[in-house]
Amino acid sequence: MSAAHRGAPHRVAVLALDRVIAFELAIPSRIFESAKAPDGSPLYQVDTCTLDGGPVATSSDFRISVDHGPELLERADTVVIPAATGITDAWATGGPPPGTAAALARVRPGTRLVSICTGAFVLAAAGLLDGRPATTHWRHTEQFAALFPQVRLDPDVLFTDDGDVLTSGGVAAGVDLCLHLVRRDHGSAVANAVARTCIVPPWREGGQKQYVEPPRPVTGTAGPGTAAVRAWALEHLDEPLALRELAARAGTSVRTFTRRFREETGSSPGQWLTLQRTERARQLLERTDLTIDQVARESGFGTAASLRLQLRGRLDVAPSAYRRTFREVEGPRPA
Repeated sequence: MSAAHRGAPHRVAVLALDRVIAFELAIPSRIFESAKAPDGSPLYQVDTCTLDGGPVATSSDFRISVDHGPELLERADTVVIPAATGITDAWATGGPPPGTAAALARVRPGTRLVSICTGAFVLAAAGLLDGRPATTHWRHTEQFAALFPQVRLDPDVLFTDDGDVLTSGGVAAGVDLCLHLVRRDHGSAVANAVARTCIVPPWREGGQKQYVEPPRPVTGTAGPGTAAVRAWALEHLDEPLALRELAARAGTSVRTFTRRFREETGSSPGQWLTLQRTERARQLLERTDLTIDQVARESGFGTAASLRLQLRGRLDVAPSAYRRTFREVEGPRPA
């Protein structure tokens, strides 16, 4: 049972590092301070601190001043570390911002630890994620995995919950995680009320994979490689594309074509085709009014069932849910 259930608000300390990203910094206060008990009293008290109690620069064109130094961490029930631009940059010169380890050493045993976006780098550097599941912004997962192989990185989920240590993916995934904490602490009714106040969904389907940038289009179609065949295949994704046919178009044997294809793209022809068909389906779902069956045929998956299977497997989301999230809506026209 949290402190809030016993009458005292649950104390949340947000640690703002140099070049903190303002949006992520504001997420904990906006979400937690919107959570109210039935009598209207606050369920959380959110305070912000820095490593030395002084002002810090944000990643934008302004600085912030706070009322607390790292001693705030000693009294917290939950400590949140939002993303800061300097976190990932710091690894080029050897590690996290100076003073970070000393500040985290003030945290009492049993305190709940939370990171938003690249804040996971700080927890990992302190050894607090060793052997635990964690995530971070999808743009930084390769760097994170290389730096912290002892962490059980899941690059696809919006957030991870390992009891007393929780991490979120990039940017708005911090909203999902904070809402999850409210739901875990006080139930769905309170979390849903917070979501309504903040005008956000109380729960988002899927994970980060649906937000990852699509593959770049083929460039360059001349020469002895497979680029010309790939460019042709992109124009015929709605047709059956047998490996033997693709090799014949390249004027090579299947074995030679497959070898060259893997050398140039890093994947097999079949894997590449599935990826391109998935991207075509994403474009059609976002930009057209085609039915799910029509999208499946136009993208080369054939049936709606096959399309659902592929999107579930690759993006953790159903076609209809993906369309609701990313559908291009025409804005209001000027008078």
